Amino acid sequence: MIDGVKQQKWWGWGEERISYQHADKPKFAPFVMKLTGVDVNAPVGPLPKLTDFEVPASILSDDLRARLVTILGETYVQTDDETRVVHGYGKGVRDLMKVRAGDFGRLPDVVVYPGTAEEVAGVVDAVVEANGVLIPFGGGSNIVAALEAVPGEARQVVSVNLGRMRKVLEIDEQSGLAHIEAGVFGPDMEEQLQARGWTMGHQPDSFEWSTLGGWIATRSSGMQSDKYGDIADICRGLTMVMPGRVLTLRPLPSTSSGPSVREMVLGSEGRLGIITSAWVNVHRVPAVREIQAYFFPTYEAGLKACEQIVASDASVMMARVSDDVETQYIMANGKQSSKVSSLVSKGIQKLMVAKGWDLEKIAMSFIGFEGSPNHVNYEKGLVGKIVRANGGLGVGKGPGALYDQKKYDTPYLRDFMLDHGMVCDVSETSTPWRYAAEIHTRTVAAVNQALDEIGKRGVVFCHLSHSYHSGACQYFTFAIADDSPSAMASYDHVKRAIQQSFMDFHGTVSHHHGVGEEHAPWLEQDISPAGVFIQKALFDGVDPGQNLNPGKIIHEGRPGISPNSADA
Repeated sequence: MIDGVKQQKWWGWGEERISYQHADKPKFAPFVMKLTGVDVNAPVGPLPKLTDFEVPASILSDDLRARLVTILGETYVQTDDETRVVHGYGKGVRDLMKVRAGDFGRLPDVVVYPGTAEEVAGVVDAVVEANGVLIPFGGGSNIVAALEAVPGEARQVVSVNLGRMRKVLEIDEQSGLAHIEAGVFGPDMEEQLQARGWTMGHQPDSFEWSTLGGWIATRSSGMQSDKYGDIADICRGLTMVMPGRVLTLRPLPSTSSGPSVREMVLGSEGRLGIITSAWVNVHRVPAVREIQAYFFPTYEAGLKACEQIVASDASVMMARVSDDVETQYIMANGKQSSKVSSLVSKGIQKLMVAKGWDLEKIAMSFIGFEGSPNHVNYEKGLVGKIVRANGGLGVGKGPGALYDQKKYDTPYLRDFMLDHGMVCDVSETSTPWRYAAEIHTRTVAAVNQALDEIGKRGVVFCHLSHSYHSGACQYFTFAIADDSPSAMASYDHVKRAIQQSFMDFHGTVSHHHGVGEEHAPWLEQDISPAGVFIQKALFDGVDPGQNLNPGKIIHEGRPGISPNSADA
């Protein structure tokens, strides 16, 4: 470990000692069997060891290595196999399938760990002078293939891990701003802020294994974005190292300085430079934080309630509603003695039936409140009226507290599914409210049709995760029961159906995961050919030598899920 820099396992999500467990969740195995035909109680074979595979050798030259060592010191220039494999991929299902099979592609030749912005500048200039490739690395949680070097890249590839740069440098208490180094992981950042009574309020699913710089580079959104905003709202200024220069954007509340350079950096995925620090909005830790659980007779009723909550005087911290299948999934993940597993108690079931509800169609919702006790009570009253007006009912804060404790466990499920022969992934989009219900219905139908076309069983479910004045983000999870050699082709077929549904029914290519390589084939449909022309002109103008994470956002012919490609 480098100076306390956390590193995920090479074959999956998070730390080696942590994995998804279902022995204490008696409803989970029957749920999976019913929907996919897979027995998750069946034994699985041992995972491969890295030593079972031949890791491609580094082609780092003696000259570039010597220069990097001069800048950083020997300790912070690493070329061992495991470090290079960990930094060669993100944690998307395509990434995991490749590394588990020993298909390592074009790994970085070296991983460097700068400790200051000046060291980052030295590294950038040295690598560009050597005509190498620079790929910024935060926590490695990316799922859109934004960390892999272009296959067959003949130049030296350098992964730049900013994990040593993890301090909260300054808090401007009067302005509600904090200056923070870009390599800080979510929990470390919040610990530093909350020790002084502040919070940034940004909590994506990947919170434990993602960084401030990564959030900015992908236009991240967090579970509490209804109150705190997306990272594009939170980030007010930043510093970014570019070849031969450093971009400095001061933390101004608003500007009219021509096309926004800040907006150009947001979501740029390393194509313009390496973000080293940022000024972000911070808020006093609220006196009260509470998540209430509700049920609706249908997902559509829950969507309508969320739309009305956004339009009301209630400024909730989060408003999440799950469709019928995801609601069943949440129930199936409850422990035998937990409040989640007993949510639909006999008494509540009788009430639902008396209301005429179909218990197979119910939708669960979590709505979060923060602020002073009086403010929270006021907002709960407003929300309660809206819930009841849409046929819903409240079941208290016990389930919400449990959700709050377990909200970062979900990414571990992807590894578990792969272990049991299921390809599991996520895709998210946003639409105006006018199309929210339709895109859900159409996308679920598109997945089921795609599964029929490949002759595989599987499941898809969804939740509304972020709400705005004009619309909302919906987050789809899908799993395919396929442990055959053609599992990647099955994944491509279903993923393509999802992304094309987004395009066909008024969605965007991605709400907060970014573009990378996975979503680039749909970009022209999303932002028009002229929009792609503008982005390409920007990248080519800043980086004419294609040294800065080439092949991301704009690329030709990759990956294998192009809308017009045939299944492999």
